[in-house]
Amino acid sequence: MTDADIEERIFALLSVRQPGATICPSEVARSLLPEGGAWREWMPQVRQVAQALAQQHRLRVTRGGAPVDAIAPGGPIRLGLPD
Repeated sequence: MTDADIEERIFALLSVRQPGATICPSEVARSLLPEGGAWREWMPQVRQVAQALAQQHRLRVTRGGAPVDAIAPGGPIRLGLPD
């Protein structure tokens, strides 16, 4: 799985959501693997791609509604399009 695959999937998943809606990074990983695949192994890469997109102001990464670093520890995050 490449960073480009992950980026494409992030924006594909967001494109079918309501405006302002967010997705969980695990949705991205799960959607890129066959059913029952080891999606957790891909979470660090998904978070790294999300962080790079956030730094480019192409993605919003939040925890509890507040902007956060996607690769910093601290719990679940959500991915959304910038306002």
